Amino acid sequence: MSKPLPLLTGAPPTERADAARNREALLQAATELIEGCSIEGVTMDAVAARAGVGKGTVFRRFGSREGLMASLLDHRERVWQAGVISGPPPLGPGAPAMDRLLAFGASRMRLHLEQAALIEAAGRTWGDNPAVLGFATLHVRLLLTELGTPGDLDYLAGSLIAPLNVPVLRQQMGPGGMSEARVLAGWETLVRRVVGTGTTRDEAPASVTDADADAGAAERT
Repeated sequence: MSKPLPLLTGAPPTERADAARNREALLQAATELIEGCSIEGVTMDAVAARAGVGKGTVFRRFGSREGLMASLLDHRERVWQAGVISGPPPLGPGAPAMDRLLAFGASRMRLHLEQAALIEAAGRTWGDNPAVLGFATLHVRLLLTELGTPGDLDYLAGSLIAPLNVPVLRQQMGPGGMSEARVLAGWETLVRRVVGTGTTRDEAPASVTDADADAGAAERT
């Protein structure tokens, strides 16, 4: 079983009760605006108006629009990390290391695709957060260790995480024309080759088509 992981985003800062309520109200207002229109519709003015506060309150709390977006992502990241640490298998503890590693990739890719616009809106405020990448890298490294993977595990863990990042996914599924199933099948093939277990009949060879990948995904479910 893999070693337990700490929540690397850190605990939320201690706040007065009224400050915490204001923060949650502002984040809720931003979430409702995203659900009701789009990321582009979430301005500091719009959040302030929906929460019933002055725009200065929003700026004092988050510093900038990017800071607001990063705070929304931070909450979602904490929920996802908690699932990795103590959620049900195979993402959480209790499953074989390979199953957990494959579940990690599928879950991380799905999370990034769902939050792509939000991640891009947060810019470097979120992208430069070392705790987020550090958590994922440590988790993958521990699983590679448990699997007995040879080589530089720090480098290999980073190499497996890189294809799950939004810019790479955007390229593959936009100009690259790949489906989500095909991208995931390719990532699983990469994992098995790094670990040294070869490929399986479910995995996509280099000449895979989207139809082939979709069929493989259907067999796994």
